[in-house]
Amino acid sequence: MINTIPNQAVLMLLSLFLWAGDLQAQHVYYPEKNKWEERVPEEAGLNASKLNEAITFAREHEYEGARDLRIAILKGFEREPYHKLAGPVKERGGPAGLIIKDGYIVAKWGDVERVDMTFSVTKSYLSTIAGLAVDDGLIGNVDDPVQAYVWDGTFESEHNSKIQWKHLLHQSSDWSGSLFGMYDWADRPPNGGGIDDWKSRTLLEPGTNFEYNDVRVNVLAYSLLQVWRKPLPMVLKEKIMDPIGASSTWRWYGYENSFVNVDGIKMQSVSGGGHSGGGLFINTLDHARFGLLFLRNGKWRDQQLVSERWIKGLQQSSPGNESYGYMWWLNKGNQQWEGVSSSVYYAAGFGGNFIVVDQENDLIVVTRWLNPPQIGEMMRLVTRAL
Repeated sequence: MINTIPNQAVLMLLSLFLWAGDLQAQHVYYPEKNKWEERVPEEAGLNASKLNEAITFAREHEYEGARDLRIAILKGFEREPYHKLAGPVKERGGPAGLIIKDGYIVAKWGDVERVDMTFSVTKSYLSTIAGLAVDDGLIGNVDDPVQAYVWDGTFESEHNSKIQWKHLLHQSSDWSGSLFGMYDWADRPPNGGGIDDWKSRTLLEPGTNFEYNDVRVNVLAYSLLQVWRKPLPMVLKEKIMDPIGASSTWRWYGYENSFVNVDGIKMQSVSGGGHSGGGLFINTLDHARFGLLFLRNGKWRDQQLVSERWIKGLQQSSPGNESYGYMWWLNKGNQQWEGVSSSVYYAAGFGGNFIVVDQENDLIVVTRWLNPPQIGEMMRLVTRAL
């Protein structure tokens, strides 16, 4: 004879289960606007001495480039033909950072309220704008050809017409052309050959080869402007930054000549980094809020700001690079940090700007002006403190 549980008992068990789930959800901490609670490391299950080692390491391994970022940028990309500053640049501050555990600040160093350039960390914000467009149905699918949405000639060639949204997000489009006076072939050219070789190179099939290229990233930003039909900083502010309680101090710039006509209104097409100036200027606390949103799978309190589907999608390795998803780096492949979980993913920018998302440990690490090769050791030190 099979024992059965009375219906009333089943309903009671189900109610208790749902109540426990609601109670757990209520205890997930999100910082209020202009207020972020702090905890001593021991309260969050961290070894304070080992955590201090990580903070000391970050302070002692400052990015070696000039604090005058005009000098740092021009020197860092001096082998690129025709390279120049076309957007705003700001002198940087010193090393700064935050470590967030279970939503609470458990460590901070430097001036975390200072607004600084963040270079290619901007790409992860741009990727989010693409995710919102997919979530809102403005883009049907990342497999769609971009030409179906942007038909002004940007994707009209035989090669460019094959480019899909995911290829731009994976930096594997090999888009060919110029945008705002900048040529794709002049951005981070190969070590061999010269200008004539770079101009006449064989174009690679979209989706097959990863190549870090800011001109093509800016093509994505321009294409998303055509889809949203309003400035991307406005989209970011309304859809993400305001709901997560970010400050009003961040700015997102393009170039002096990147203003375009959209529906008869002059709008600036923003850049996906500070390679030629511009990009996102933001403080460390706002970076941490953005990272916490992704740590929470796109949810902020009771609002699903970014779909879980998009959050999962950006963590999938691209065909051209196991270490790269939708403009977020993955701790996999040849970029993997030894001794750090392979589930970690992160935004990264010139000069040692990082937002690291570690869902396994409910952890966010934000660094500003950390010597870039040292980020792996920094994360190992933080991991040892857990």
